[in-house]
Amino acid sequence: MSTQPIALPAGFRAQDFLTFHGRDKLAVSEKVTGNVLEKAIVLHDRPALLTLTFSEQKVDYSLAVDAAVHEVDADAVVQMVQHMLGFTQPIAEFEQAYADHPLLGIMIARQAGLRVPVSMSPFEALTWAVIGQQVSLHAAISMRRKFIQLADMQHSSGFYCYPSPAQVAQLSVEGLRLAGLSQSKANTLLKVSELVLAGELPMDDWLRDQVSSEVIATALAAIKGIGPWTISYTLLRGYGWLDGSLHGDAAVRRAIRGLMAVEQISEKEAEQWLKAFSPWRALLAAHLWAWQSNSLSNAQAVD
Repeated sequence: MSTQPIALPAGFRAQDFLTFHGRDKLAVSEKVTGNVLEKAIVLHDRPALLTLTFSEQKVDYSLAVDAAVHEVDADAVVQMVQHMLGFTQPIAEFEQAYADHPLLGIMIARQAGLRVPVSMSPFEALTWAVIGQQVSLHAAISMRRKFIQLADMQHSSGFYCYPSPAQVAQLSVEGLRLAGLSQSKANTLLKVSELVLAGELPMDDWLRDQVSSEVIATALAAIKGIGPWTISYTLLRGYGWLDGSLHGDAAVRRAIRGLMAVEQISEKEAEQWLKAFSPWRALLAAHLWAWQSNSLSNAQAVD
């Protein structure tokens, strides 16, 4: 597929998106170089490389598929890119609603235009959430890298593709354990893949048909090893749903503590505090993540 442009919304914050995808500095599956993202994916069971090049008013995209057996659906690629970039997220409503909030107003103003970067597919979001349960971001990134390499689908560019359900289903609990995952996480990943392949967890169909978050949450909650945090994170990163309560996220609670100037805040207290900001709780969490990250970077710069 030749390079094609997509116009960006006014004030689009490309750096947020690039930072999200550039967290693994070993760059085995995706790599950020300046204003360019290269990300290896699986498309119609073939290795593919998606390249996004950002400029002030547009993003140029291209897709290189190895030994393609199907013609690339250009409209589907555009929809995938727009979904990943969060084009449909109604962020202006959130910013207007809390512009004068005594705790949030300054933070939101300084981070105006912030959108939530979304994964290439709901399956990627769910498996990433399972991998990241109850561990630090650094540990989760390391396990994710090994998980991707374990599936062993490599694009001709050298990048390893994030695995599809079919590829994950071929892995073993033993192999996943060697990649650093717990027995519980390994079993959950294999079960999720099995359900997707059997058509019992139609994650892509839910996205296409805009199925309600309640339906998706109920289906995910029935799977052993998937709890409220994993569900909210999957809805956020997989579907762009902005009202999941991420009170179970340690970084969110640290940011709330800082805003409220308190020593401690429990998960229950964080949940109650976030309730007041429905239907924007997950978008607020994204602001809190960014605020805390920027504050940490500034503190390190001063040191």
